[in-house]
Amino acid sequence: MADEKFENPVLAEIYDPLEADRSDLDAYLRMAEEFGARRILDVGCGTGVFALLLAERGLDVTGLDPAGASLDVARAKPGAGRVRWIHGDIAALPPLDGFDLITMTANVAQDIESPALWHATLRGARAALRPGGRLVFETRDPARRAWESWNRDESYEVVDVPGRGEVESWYDVLDADGPLVTFRQTCVFRATGAVLTSDSTLRFRTREEVAADLAATGFPAHEVRDAPDRPGREFVFVARRPPQDPDRD
Repeated sequence: MADEKFENPVLAEIYDPLEADRSDLDAYLRMAEEFGARRILDVGCGTGVFALLLAERGLDVTGLDPAGASLDVARAKPGAGRVRWIHGDIAALPPLDGFDLITMTANVAQDIESPALWHATLRGARAALRPGGRLVFETRDPARRAWESWNRDESYEVVDVPGRGEVESWYDVLDADGPLVTFRQTCVFRATGAVLTSDSTLRFRTREEVAADLAATGFPAHEVRDAPDRPGREFVFVARRPPQDPDRD
């Protein structure tokens, strides 16, 4: 199930204004060019920001997401007709295949907290790639304890959202239990006084854990890069389906 901020139509509508800085996507755009990718699947595409950036470059793009409200926002954007939008989960869909590149940007990989679903997602990605195709995703280094700054004092902001007026928002950690961190986003709409909240749980995996998961799901080779927008704080994994690998799961 998707988090409330992606499933609730009002929260999905204000997601982009509250997350206006998407400089994190620049590295993914550069990798798509570096790998010569022409056919790309963006898993957890949300409101479609990255999928549309790719489509603007003339690439064949599919956006996949389990949250219908977020996809509604994506489909309403200019240029949305150039992207194939699919409501669903790569671990449970009929086979999609032949992609040069599969991406999971931002919190998508960490949002898959269940180990079984995470392995199913990786197996689904492998099956959807052409031999030699790449899977790219990011995950925070748990040693950096990013959640310690997820509190009202450090995350509070006010954004003027078109059609909604000023919206206050902040984060609070509800629980940090081992690799799982649960936190709440609170949004206050000043014009009406309405308050909406959304709870999320992320799994913080170590570099070694992710490497083992990739090896176990058909990605024997990978590299790890630094995240340019969060240097030293995240791992960017680039996993490749073996080029001599014609069999599909």
